[in-house]
Amino acid sequence: MSEELTGLLPLILFFILMFGAMYFFTIRPQRKRQKEQEEMLMSLKKGSKVITSGGIYGVVEEIADASVVLKTESGALVRVAKVSIVARQPQK
Repeated sequence: MSEELTGLLPLILFFILMFGAMYFFTIRPQRKRQKEQEEMLMSLKKGSKVITSGGIYGVVEEIADASVVLKTESGALVRVAKVSIVARQPQK
């Protein structure tokens, strides 16, 4: 019985180390990016220049719970889902 347990110990340690590596290299960075995205969305205000996931550049005109109205360069107003905003435009 103790030989079987001794043979399983390295296998168990291997799986624990693999899970730890997976956590630190995939799950943890993903959570960090998600938190940064949420903070960016919470800090949006009227006049913020943003970029959507569809590549639309615009200025925030109105903010609702789940959507944002953007004014594009041509002057068109476009309502997009708040989660589709991926970044702020770089300042020139």
